[in-house]
Amino acid sequence: MGQENCTIVTEFILLGLSDVPELRVFLFPLFLLIYGVTFLANLGMIALIRVSSRLHTPMYSFLSHLSFVDFCYSTTIVPKMLYNILNKEKTISFWGCMVQFYLFCTFAITDIFLLAVMAYDRFLAICNPLLYMVSMSQNLRMVLVSGCYLWGTVCSLVCLSLVLEIPSYRSNVINQFFCDLPPLLSLACSDVTMNELLLYIMATFNEVITIVIILTSYLFIVITILRMRSAEGRRKAFSTCASHLTAIVVLQGTILFTYCRPGSGNSVDTDKVASVFYAIVIPMLNPLIYSLRNKDVKEALSNVVGSVIFSYRTFS
Repeated sequence: MGQENCTIVTEFILLGLSDVPELRVFLFPLFLLIYGVTFLANLGMIALIRVSSRLHTPMYSFLSHLSFVDFCYSTTIVPKMLYNILNKEKTISFWGCMVQFYLFCTFAITDIFLLAVMAYDRFLAICNPLLYMVSMSQNLRMVLVSGCYLWGTVCSLVCLSLVLEIPSYRSNVINQFFCDLPPLLSLACSDVTMNELLLYIMATFNEVITIVIILTSYLFIVITILRMRSAEGRRKAFSTCASHLTAIVVLQGTILFTYCRPGSGNSVDTDKVASVFYAIVIPMLNPLIYSLRNKDVKEALSNVVGSVIFSYRTFS
């Protein structure tokens, strides 16, 4: 690659999903609606868990952290994307790009490890219910949640260092709607083979660790459920786990597709679609999956709404 084409970049241009004006008119209200649902659903889930005493259990404690992380990493990307859809200038400063990438990476990695922790929590609750509250103590919950945030932060710092090592770029145009590591590496003038290898190793390591924890936990859960004599007990256990498994399959599948495969020959449009799923759609789906399929959440929401309506009628 000719060195004369390499420059030190002070800002990037995010091409976004499409330059077609008609499509942009459709995309803006669509993603605004998705972000609105994400905003209300995740913050609403956190508030509901805080105010409803019946949801003050370890599982919902983890769920409140998952909702917080989903809200944060969606907010890191979507507002800027919506702004770019409406404006011809789709620029983002170099350090703004680095901050966006770092925050997104932190919350995304924290998210997948929280899902693994939630699988372990379901394992303890179903396979050893009598000792569940003792085993899943508040101290252990703090250690597990703190570990998820800490590991997400460490991995993100490593990924950020892989970008900051790049001295110059052959272009400042990123064919994506947010700052992500693969498209940034593809623009580098220098040899980034080692950077790509480290990214692949880290992404694969994180996926393997979390998937092993999840599959092992659910293997024991299925064995325990099949041994239950009560049909009602089996139904309730499967119902509780089904929502968690749905969230895991959607998130892990898109991340595996995007980061844990060889970089050559990847379709840019296909990568954008996968990015829309794990960066925008999944943060909206998680609280909906857990609320629509969860009897405790629906009953708690009904009680809270009923209390609010009763208080309004009493004092009006």
